[in-house]
Amino acid sequence: MSRESLQRINVVPNRNYNRQGMQSYASSLKKYEFAPTTEGPYQKLPTNLKGLKKLLQKTKKGKKSEPVLRKVEDDGKEGEIKAEDTQNDAMYLCPVQIGTPPQTLNLHFDTGSSDLWSTLLDSKTRSMASPAHTSFDPKKSSTYKKLAASSWKIKYGDGSTASGSVGTDNVTLGGLCVENQAIELASKLSPQFTKGAGDGLLGLAWGQINTVKPKRVQTPVENMMSQDDIVKDQELFTCYLGSWRDKDEEDKGESFYTFGYIDQDVIKRCGGGEPHYAPIDSSKGFWQFKSESATVNGKKITRPGNTAIADTGTTLALVSDGLCKEIYSTIPGAEFDKKHQGWTLPIGTPEKDLPAVTFAVGDKQFCVQKEDFGFAKVSKEMQYGGIQSRGDSPFDILGDVFLKSIYAIFDQGNKRFGVVQRVEGEQNLDAPQ
Repeated sequence: MSRESLQRINVVPNRNYNRQGMQSYASSLKKYEFAPTTEGPYQKLPTNLKGLKKLLQKTKKGKKSEPVLRKVEDDGKEGEIKAEDTQNDAMYLCPVQIGTPPQTLNLHFDTGSSDLWSTLLDSKTRSMASPAHTSFDPKKSSTYKKLAASSWKIKYGDGSTASGSVGTDNVTLGGLCVENQAIELASKLSPQFTKGAGDGLLGLAWGQINTVKPKRVQTPVENMMSQDDIVKDQELFTCYLGSWRDKDEEDKGESFYTFGYIDQDVIKRCGGGEPHYAPIDSSKGFWQFKSESATVNGKKITRPGNTAIADTGTTLALVSDGLCKEIYSTIPGAEFDKKHQGWTLPIGTPEKDLPAVTFAVGDKQFCVQKEDFGFAKVSKEMQYGGIQSRGDSPFDILGDVFLKSIYAIFDQGNKRFGVVQRVEGEQNLDAPQ
């Protein structure tokens, strides 16, 4: 396909997105199933089995029940994590056309998962869903084919699930039509998945973590490559995320994805230099790269053997407890808030009192915009920080707080992650909206 026929996929801002710090953190806990190492409501606790379940568990020799993510209330009682306890809505949504004639759905693009799913809700689930949801209707598409023997199921650390049937259809992304793309239709959804504005998810991680059984299906990018939809030296996609804070910048806070090409207008706007690339270890299915150092106000912090993943499906930037302490110890009035299980800093902290923080991508440092240090209000005086603890996760999880500071190039054909430092005229430190 010619470069001229490819175009940006402009991100649709979710106007109803409500920033909530602790709920966003809980969503990351669920997704990656790491255990918190900080004090607060969310903890991984042993499963309390009762009655027949307990008896059956005892019959399985050598099998121990796995700890489950739970919320501990102020009175010390353990409880399940409810829909309102997590941030299941997406800040960024992208229009995608599926089927013939095309049906447009607003999907959450997620480089931390590998399933493309939309909702095919039963009447019970539909009654709980947001009225803003658009469901893909396979009966209205002449090119839809059901994969009769295939099914899928995603289960998170708190027990919430999404599952259903599988079919294939045409999927159009930025002027590029991917034929016979597998689409997972969710017929059963936990309440956590039905409350947000998005119509589903498009996974952009590596295919080995796709959940379709008995045989996994190819991701959209894998199909683009095998169908020769994108040229050999451009087997990639890119991500450029802005926000309301950037409305006065040259780019006006625009956000978009591209498939099959790197946007040269952005490269020029960022100074015209060549992107920096770091090799990717895709063995776990993620966009994982070495990140063996960081800096805080010029002080180098060595982190031997450390790695990080780039995840558009995570809002915060999650790093080690030690690095969190290094960062927030430099901000006057910053403190760890046990109630909200996160680092907080005073609203209105001037730019001069915010540290210059960089994370390594391979062997080069890239800074986090100071305007993204404050993520969400927790009180009239304090705001939840955009950088938080990764718990016992073996790698950093660099979500939108970091990705908004760069132009990200996910080069699947060459198994490398490319970065261009974003250039901004000024830092908008207004209180989080």
